[in-house]
Amino acid sequence: MWKREESPRPPQPVVPPTAPTPPVVHQSTTPRVEPVQPVQQEKTIVNIGKSVIIKGELSGSEDLTIEGQVEGKIELRQNVLTIGPNAKIKAQVLARAVVVEGSVQGNIAASEKIEIRDKGSVEGDLSSPRVAIADGAHFRGSIDMQQAKGSEKHDGKPAAAAPVPAPAPAQPTAVPAPVSVAR
Repeated sequence: MWKREESPRPPQPVVPPTAPTPPVVHQSTTPRVEPVQPVQQEKTIVNIGKSVIIKGELSGSEDLTIEGQVEGKIELRQNVLTIGPNAKIKAQVLARAVVVEGSVQGNIAASEKIEIRDKGSVEGDLSSPRVAIADGAHFRGSIDMQQAKGSEKHDGKPAAAAPVPAPAPAQPTAVPAPVSVAR
């Protein structure tokens, strides 16, 4: 008998199986308009760690949390300053809002609020429309709870009060007689 010889076949490349394609669905030709969402700017919070020591002026335009030491001046007029529980600050502080959990020696001025939490300590004067001092906090100094922003000039001095007109004398008013309705 004869034997049939088979020629060697070249190896075939292995093709990975593909996922089945979904069926095509035809929709109307009117374009679909998605509502536009406003772009919100992310709020950035910067941290200064426990081992960091800063001597001089510190200013910025981001919310800031300090855990280390700062000596000098801290100015964040449009932002929130959080003084962490391990922080030791010897500085004049200007910010929109200040939260004290650590130790501050120096005056604090905030355009919105100052909050001293239960383990916080402040030795200096506070100036803000809203001041909150938690039970257990330490504070030594004075507090100036200034009026709303509109009552101060840009130079920091109170604006002159507008003259208040004297009230008009009370005029007697006529009281209408009771009306009876016949039924």
